[in-house]
Amino acid sequence: MLRTVNALARALGFVWLGLLAFLIAPPSAPGALPVQIACYAVLGLALLAWTVLEASPAAAARYPAWALPVLRGVIAFASGFAAGAGGGGSALVVFAFVAAMAAGINSDLAAAVAVTAAGILAIEVSGLAFGQSYGTLLGLPAIVLAGLVIGHNWGGYRIQAEQAAALLAQREQLQAEQRRADLLDERARIAREIHDVLAHSLGALGIQIQAARSVLYKDADQANELLAAAQQMAAEGLVETRRAVQALRTDTLPLDEELALVTDTHAQRYHVPVSYDTGGVPAALSPDATLALLRIAQEALVNAAKHAAGQPVAVRLDYGDADVRLTVRNDLPADGDIRRPADVSTVNGGYGLTGMHERLRLLNGTLEAGRRDGQWIVTAQLPRRQPETMAS
Repeated sequence: MLRTVNALARALGFVWLGLLAFLIAPPSAPGALPVQIACYAVLGLALLAWTVLEASPAAAARYPAWALPVLRGVIAFASGFAAGAGGGGSALVVFAFVAAMAAGINSDLAAAVAVTAAGILAIEVSGLAFGQSYGTLLGLPAIVLAGLVIGHNWGGYRIQAEQAAALLAQREQLQAEQRRADLLDERARIAREIHDVLAHSLGALGIQIQAARSVLYKDADQANELLAAAQQMAAEGLVETRRAVQALRTDTLPLDEELALVTDTHAQRYHVPVSYDTGGVPAALSPDATLALLRIAQEALVNAAKHAAGQPVAVRLDYGDADVRLTVRNDLPADGDIRRPADVSTVNGGYGLTGMHERLRLLNGTLEAGRRDGQWIVTAQLPRRQPETMAS
């Protein structure tokens, strides 16, 4: 639409200025009229060629890149020479102005200057040849030069607008990628929560069912109690899984309170002595850190019940100035018959320490687990201040 309007405006201007130059105010200098007619004819052909190339991208593609700049140079020269002849044809300088402006917008600076120089040179040569005044010799070139300045500034503005649009599109793309990455992180987080909850719940449930099976034919009442406890564990596991799916971390109690509940539940469930102590000044931790240490404690307690059944367990939480340390200790069986707690998994496929390491690595924490002085010791350590990207 814009190309059509431009072409129509050029055609109407060409006709009107032709009438002005040859009918309304023809030049008075001897020999000026034939020169203006020749320049007018060349100008018309160049304008037609320019319009065709702009209207048909396929036609423009068949010609070299310098075709349009050369056409603008011809327009500037022809219109400038006609304008320098005087009379009403001086108004044809408008086409030199338009050619210089179009070159400033669409061509590089060297080509734009060349087009402008062609128009100015034609004006000066023609003006001197036909005895024009200093006003004409100075004023008309200034008009052409103004076209170059306007076109160059307009072209610079257009480039900036295109760059801004490209940057905006790139920003939108990056934001879309960031949203996708956040979504994947959230899915991974929820999947990890579900996995850990099921690992803890199903591991404890498996131990309870195994105990029930061992006494099923010996003591039906005890087996019934064990199965009732297993049912309660299944219900609790379902609740925990729903919490993980809903990502209700804001409902998590402070870590020291959560660990107190966990150790008390473990002692009642497995009928083993469990001690729990804290050191330092308790401080609020990020939901990620709280949940990570809570899940590690649950994993270590289930491992203790699974591989060192009946042995006492000690849990300690220490708040330091720069970090928080969780330590879970359980005595090993006296006969040393234990199935490598380091490789313990609470669900089929294996998780155990791998899951603990993964949680702490995401929070810049460390994990140590091993046998020492007849005990299996798990130590998790996290910095008290988490990076904002992690805490969020």
